[in-house]
Amino acid sequence: MNIPSNLKYTKDHEWVSLEGDIATVGITDFAQKELGDIVYVEVETLDQTLEQDEVFGTVEAVKTVSDLFLPLAGEIIEFNEELETNPENVNNDPYGKGWMVKVKVSDTSAFDSLLDSTAYRELIGA
Repeated sequence: MNIPSNLKYTKDHEWVSLEGDIATVGITDFAQKELGDIVYVEVETLDQTLEQDEVFGTVEAVKTVSDLFLPLAGEIIEFNEELETNPENVNNDPYGKGWMVKVKVSDTSAFDSLLDSTAYRELIGA
């Protein structure tokens, strides 16, 4: 199970990296394995400002559709358009080509309250 130590995590299995006030968000290796083959990623919140834990999109796998929850409040400034034609990137490279959105974060101090890799590993029992 790949759980990079340089990222932060949520109990809903999203990962976050932060550079300045721009956060990159995706789903974890654990989440993509649980969902199975990803066939579609939908984000209709581009250019919207959302609160922490609000739904910013959905990910559709062969057997299920799951909501995506925003780990940090802010404005969705970019969607990974590559996922429109290659949603399998979420399965193949969840922490790289499989990123989903970039967010201009309202309060970067909230980043510190997210789970670190050790806490996330404990959450999923890895």
